[in-house]
Amino acid sequence: MKYTFNFPDLGEGLEEGTILEWYVAEGQQVKEGDSLVQMETDKVVADIPSPRRGVVLKLHGSVGDVIKVGSPLVEIETENGVAMQENHSPETKKEKVSTRPIPETEEDAGAVVGTMEMAEKDAILPESIEGTKEGNISLDTTPSKALATPVARAMAKEMGIDINRVSGSGPSGRVKSEDILNFKKGLSNPVPAVSYETTHVEDVTYLPLTQIRKAIARNMLHAKHNAAHMSVFEEVEISGLMAVRDRYKQKFSERGVKLTYLAFIVKAVAMALKKHPQLNSQIDTENSRMIVRNRYHIGIAVDAPDGLVVPVIRDADRQSIFRIAQQIEELADKARKRKLTLDEMKEGSFSVTSFGSIGGIFATPVLNYPQAGILGIGRIMQTPIVKDNEIVIGHIMPLSLTVDHRIVDGGETTRFIYHVMEYLTDPISFLMEE
Repeated sequence: MKYTFNFPDLGEGLEEGTILEWYVAEGQQVKEGDSLVQMETDKVVADIPSPRRGVVLKLHGSVGDVIKVGSPLVEIETENGVAMQENHSPETKKEKVSTRPIPETEEDAGAVVGTMEMAEKDAILPESIEGTKEGNISLDTTPSKALATPVARAMAKEMGIDINRVSGSGPSGRVKSEDILNFKKGLSNPVPAVSYETTHVEDVTYLPLTQIRKAIARNMLHAKHNAAHMSVFEEVEISGLMAVRDRYKQKFSERGVKLTYLAFIVKAVAMALKKHPQLNSQIDTENSRMIVRNRYHIGIAVDAPDGLVVPVIRDADRQSIFRIAQQIEELADKARKRKLTLDEMKEGSFSVTSFGSIGGIFATPVLNYPQAGILGIGRIMQTPIVKDNEIVIGHIMPLSLTVDHRIVDGGETTRFIYHVMEYLTDPISFLMEE
C-alpha cells in the first residue's frame, strides 16, 4: 500500500531544503537505502535514502523547488502490502536522520539512512554534484528536459544553444557550464554574431538564493542585532615567524602538508584564550549567566565558491603546528568541495578569518554569534620599522579583532590581542607553555 515519506530533519535546526537532483523516477523500483534525492540545506548537501522497499508512485517537487521539513517528499507503493502512511504532519513532528539501517517493522517511518556530504559548486550556483550513486538513476529513456545547472541554462540561452543537444559531463549527465563552452567550440557552423542594434540585453539577471546564502544572510543579521560589536586593530612584526616557517615548510611538504601562517595563528589564538577565558565564552541572558568554554575549538573561515563556511579545529591548544596545518588543509579542501560534515562545523568557541590572502589590510569582522570574538588577518606587508633605534625593513601582519562588548571589555580585549602578538613574534614561545 501507499507509504508517504516526508522530508526529514537532518539536524542543526533545519527548516527547509532545495531539491538539487532526483535519483529516481515515478514507476521505478527502489530498495531500502537507495538514494532518492539530493537536497541542499543551510550547511550540507545530503543524499536522502529510501527507508522502504517498493515502487515510486509520486515525486513531490522538481529540481530547484524548496521543500519544508516534514512535507511529503516521495510516495512509495510498499511490497509487503501493509499501510505505512506517516502519522505526523509538518507541524507536529520533524524526522531525525539515523546512521543505522531501519528494519521494515520499525515504527519511526520518518528516520532515514544516509551519509551527508557536500557537493562541489561553481562560483555562484551548483555546477556539479558529487556523491551520486550509480544504479539509483531512473532507467526511463523517454526524452525529457536536459538536467542542467542554472548557470549552464543561462549560458546556453545567451549563446543560442539548445541545451537538450548538449552532452553533460556531470553526474547523471548533468550539463555544466564547461559543457556549454565545449559544445560551442565543437560547432561546425558557429552561431553568427548578432549586430549591436538587434541584440537584446536584459537589464538585470536573477539568480536564485542558495540555502547556504540564505543561512549566511540570516546569521549575519542575527549577529549584528544580538551582539555589541567592538573592533580593535593592531600590527605585529613577524620576521621571526617567517624565519621559522621557512625553516620547516620543506620538511612539512615532504610529509604532504603545506605549512601556512594560519597554523601558527590558530595555535597562538588558542594559547591566548587560555589566559583570557572571557573571549572563549558566550552570554546566556535568559539564565543570567556566562558560559565559559573550557576547550578551545577554533573556527577557520573558508571562502568556498558558494559562500563562507567555518569548519572547526578542535582542542587547538593541545595540537602541534604540524597537526593544525594538516587539518587546515583537509578542512579547506572539504569546504571548497562542499564535503564538510555537520560535526566538522560544530562547537567552535572562537573564529579566525584570513582575508589578507585576497588583498585586504584591515576589516571589521562580524562575530560568528554567539561566540565572543573573531580575529581577522590582513595582508602581510613589507614596510620600514624602527628596531634598535635603526630603520630596517620589517614584515607587518595586520590584525583586526572584533569582540562582543557585552562580554569583553576594552582592557581584556587589548591584553588578549597583545598575547596573540607575543606568540606570533616569538613562535618558539609555544614550546615554553604548559
